[in-house]
Amino acid sequence: MDRRSFVHRLGATAGVACFGGQICDMVLGTIENAYAFSYTESLSDVEARYYKKLADGIVECELCPRGCRVSDVERGFCGVRENQKGIYKTLVYSRVCSMNIDPIEKKPLFHFHPGTSAFSIATAGCNVNCKFCQNWDISQVRPEQVRNVLLTPDDVVTQCKNRSIPTIAYTYSEPVVFHEYMYDTAARGREDGLKSVVITGGYIKEKPLLDLLSVVDAVKVDLKAFSEKYYSEIVNGQLQPVLDTLKIIHQSGKWLEIVYLVVPTLNDSDSEFEALCEWVIGSLSADVPVHFTRFHPMYLLTNLPPTPVATLEKARAIAKKAGLRYPYIGNVPGHTAENTYCPKCGQVAIERYGYQIVKNNIAAGACSFCGQVIPGVWL
Repeated sequence: MDRRSFVHRLGATAGVACFGGQICDMVLGTIENAYAFSYTESLSDVEARYYKKLADGIVECELCPRGCRVSDVERGFCGVRENQKGIYKTLVYSRVCSMNIDPIEKKPLFHFHPGTSAFSIATAGCNVNCKFCQNWDISQVRPEQVRNVLLTPDDVVTQCKNRSIPTIAYTYSEPVVFHEYMYDTAARGREDGLKSVVITGGYIKEKPLLDLLSVVDAVKVDLKAFSEKYYSEIVNGQLQPVLDTLKIIHQSGKWLEIVYLVVPTLNDSDSEFEALCEWVIGSLSADVPVHFTRFHPMYLLTNLPPTPVATLEKARAIAKKAGLRYPYIGNVPGHTAENTYCPKCGQVAIERYGYQIVKNNIAAGACSFCGQVIPGVWL
C-alpha cells in the first residue's frame, strides 16, 4: 500500500467526514439532488503556480511566508501541496469539502452588499495552526481525510447563477492554500458578473496576493492578535506578514474588513487594543471596519471561558476613542454594536440582528439622514 492510500484509509477509519458538520441539510439535499454532485476519492493533479525548483528534486513553495522546502513525495505544512518528481502539485483543485449558502454578514462583511447571500466553499488544509480554530476538522486535516465533492469553477458559477446568488465566498478553512482554484473560480465568476470575497488569515506572500486581488472584490482578514508572541505560540505563524498583507489589500483599493477574535487573558489587554487601533488608523484608514469578536472554547483552547461581553465593549470603546469610525462587536447577537452608525449624525445607518438586516438607511452609499458618505461597496 502506498503512502497516499494509507493516509486515505486512515482518514476513512477515523470517520472524518467534513460535510457532516459544515454543509447544512438544505444545501446537501437540494444541491446534490438538483445537480447530481458526486463525491470523489481522487485528488487533483494540477501544477501549483507559486514555487521554484531547487537541486536534488526539492521544490520551494512561494505561496506563503513559510517558504516550505519539500522533497519528492512529501508535502508542505498545509498538507495539500505535494512534490511529485520535482513538480509541485495542488491536490485540492475543485475538491470542495465544505459548502453552504450564507448571509454575507456571516463572513462577517458589514459594508459589502448587505442583506445578500454568498455561495461559500472550502477545501481541506491551512497554512497555520490556530489553537482556537472552529473549523479544525477541515483546516487541520489532509484532503484524504474528508469527503470531497468535485466542483469545478464552472460548476460554482452555475450554482450561483441558477440560485441568483451574487457572490462567491472562499472561506471556512484557509483559502490561501487553494489559491489556484480560488483564482480561477473568481476569474470565471467575474465573466458572468459575480463578485468574489476572500475570508482569510492573510498569511500569504506579495505576488500571489496581488494576483488574487486582480480578480476578487473584498477581503476579510482575521488579525489574530497584535503581538508576535501570540502568533508564535497560539497561531504557529508570524504577525508581520499579516500586517504587510493588510497594507497591500488597502492600497489595492479592494474593500477590506478586519476581525479580531478577543481571547481572554491572551490578547485582550487595553494596551494591545490601543496598539492595534493606532496601527489601523496610521497604516490603513480610520474607515476600515474592525470587528471585535467573541471567543468560544474550541479545538485545543478549551481551558478558557467565552469572552466577557464587557471586554468586547471595552475594546470597542478604545477603538472609538482612538478614532476608528466603524468598530463592531461580533458573536453577540442582538448587541447594539452590531449596527452601523453614521459617524456624522450618529443615526443607525444599518440595523442588524445577528446575520439579519433589520433596517438599511444607506442610499447611494450615504447616510439617509444627513448625507454623510459611508465607505463600503453598496448595492
